Amino acid sequence: MLTRNWPRHLLCLSLSLPLGSALACGPDFPMRLLDNRAQTLADLPEGSFSFEVSRLGKTIAGLKNVTAATHNPNDYAEDNASEMAREQAEQVGLSAEQQGVVKRLRGLSDARQVEEQGASLPAEIRLYVAGAVAFATGDHQMAADYFNKVLALPADQRPLRSTWAAYSLGRLAFATSSAAQNRIEALEQARDAFRQTRQLSIDGFSDPLELGVASLGEEARVLRTAGDWSGAIQLYEAQNLHGSAVGYTSLKQVMNELAELPEAQLARLLEHKAVQQLVTASLVSRQGWSFGDEPPNQKKLVKLLQDSTRGSLENADRLAAMSYQQGDYAGAKAFLENAGDGGLAWWLRAKLAVRDGDRNAAAAAYAKAAQAFPQNEDWGYRRTPDWAFETVQPKCRVEGESAILALQRGEYLQAFVQLYRSNSVYWFDAATVAERVLTVAELKQYVDENVPAPPALTQQERDNYVPLPVAASLRNLLGRRLLREGRYAEAVAYFDNRDLQKKAQIYGEQRLKADAAWWPTKRASALYNAAWTAREWGMDILGYEMAPDYATFGGNYALESAELQVGPLVSEAEVQRQVASAAKPDQRYHYRFVATALAARAADNLPHTSQAFAAVLCNAAGWNSSLEDQSALYQRYVKEGPFVPWAVDFGNQCPYPDFENADKRYVTQVTDAVRATLRPYKWPVQVGAIVLVTAAALLLITRRQRKARRD
Repeated sequence: MLTRNWPRHLLCLSLSLPLGSALACGPDFPMRLLDNRAQTLADLPEGSFSFEVSRLGKTIAGLKNVTAATHNPNDYAEDNASEMAREQAEQVGLSAEQQGVVKRLRGLSDARQVEEQGASLPAEIRLYVAGAVAFATGDHQMAADYFNKVLALPADQRPLRSTWAAYSLGRLAFATSSAAQNRIEALEQARDAFRQTRQLSIDGFSDPLELGVASLGEEARVLRTAGDWSGAIQLYEAQNLHGSAVGYTSLKQVMNELAELPEAQLARLLEHKAVQQLVTASLVSRQGWSFGDEPPNQKKLVKLLQDSTRGSLENADRLAAMSYQQGDYAGAKAFLENAGDGGLAWWLRAKLAVRDGDRNAAAAAYAKAAQAFPQNEDWGYRRTPDWAFETVQPKCRVEGESAILALQRGEYLQAFVQLYRSNSVYWFDAATVAERVLTVAELKQYVDENVPAPPALTQQERDNYVPLPVAASLRNLLGRRLLREGRYAEAVAYFDNRDLQKKAQIYGEQRLKADAAWWPTKRASALYNAAWTAREWGMDILGYEMAPDYATFGGNYALESAELQVGPLVSEAEVQRQVASAAKPDQRYHYRFVATALAARAADNLPHTSQAFAAVLCNAAGWNSSLEDQSALYQRYVKEGPFVPWAVDFGNQCPYPDFENADKRYVTQVTDAVRATLRPYKWPVQVGAIVLVTAAALLLITRRQRKARRD
């Protein structure tokens, strides 16, 4: 019974499930600043936690940063990666025979046997391996004795295992601290051992496992266990600055633990500068947010941090940013009084000036912010609420926001330059201004003076999908715009490779040839060839970079775009410019409509009874401009064109137009028309013709007879 009715049961089960919106898979698109200008100016992008913590702490003088040997930021290593790294490092400085002995000794379970059987090894190696075996078997006291023996050797006799022994002593002391009679003393011994590890690494003792940097995290754990959160944070910050991914993830973990603390305890900890700065970094970067939802303890953290930092001069720009993001604009202004002249401080002042309606003050603040931010400052990758992505480079973002105000003031070229300087970050916005707001003359002058042609991509680079330089994209945009404007000769040089230049040249030549031709079929041939070129290569040589064609995506995708309307941030003059530069028609793949229109003009110049007339209409009907165009072309053929056998698959199977033989149809078209007119009167005409011929013959005979009688 259940089997027989399984479709019904499945339907009931599906209806009982919660309904939700389905998300289609597709490519990610970058954020566009000009889409919602007011929102762009109002929002302060969240910072990157990685960037924020990179500003905190100090490095250890003389301690080297980690290398690829231990740096694993994505933590995708194999489960036994640390063991493999240790085995590889353990071979450094040993002969092949010694390496084999060490590997065999590692398999023993008795440290004394290790010492006996490793007699052929250098003392530091033998003693360290014995200590490691004792550590692994849980004999901590014996392990500590062996490690201390390593460090008791003269310095020149322990170049390879000094850092290893000190680090292991620290781990031993920490591991046994919970059961020690004097826990504080045990923890202090662990700290001393880890500090000794760093010093040995700084002094040049072998450290292939980079234990000097690792000791920072281990000592931080000791301090965290002892309740010294501030000291632990500072050590993790130093570890992070030395390039350790462990330091970074540890700071995130500490932040999560802080957020879970009771308010009273957290309030006391926030009296410490290091704790304040870490919490601020987390809040500014919205660490822990998921799909726009704030973490459970977010409001508690904000309140306690604000209470602990009232009137603070430390980290004021970050505290102002946190207040701004929370909508506390008065608090943001208060912090900015002590925030100095950094880029973030001026950026916030600009945003607050926009809120107050003071555009002049906002423009000045944006200019100072752009000047203050380093060119290479990068806050990393973020998702906007509508799931677009943005690579936040503050200098570029500040200039992009400033461009919105420049557009509103009518300073269009300045706005374009500010957006274009972002390189690929805000290319969509720069392209929109370049092809819709600037005039062709303004754009051409800027490109000629400031954007030389970059080297063309090699075929290998194209095969590997290496993106075009933005300069090449801009020059292509200008070339396409010039072609659309009918400036064919000027356009060719702006395309970035010979193939595009050749296509643009062919299109221009055919358009000029059509304009110059005086004989109709010659004009029709050129128009049709231009139409075919526009249809086949239109995206590359005529398409709009952005709407409606989206040549930037090769036409494969389109973005939603609201109709531009006059408003507080959009002037009437800009709207007029955008309307004037819109595609004609303003339809996706507009060049297909251009091609269809050219083909229709070609048909206008051909005898309607010619094969060329039918073939031109047939081919154009297959160019997918629109169903309306396709229907109109077919109806025109039916009404005006000749019968051709391939019309049964009109628009799909079409021969090339025979322009050479079309000329003959100018004469036959007239005679055919007469025949067609007289065809219904075929028999009367034939009888009439016979009568006329007979009458003419009788008249001729009669005249001859009369003449003969007179003679």
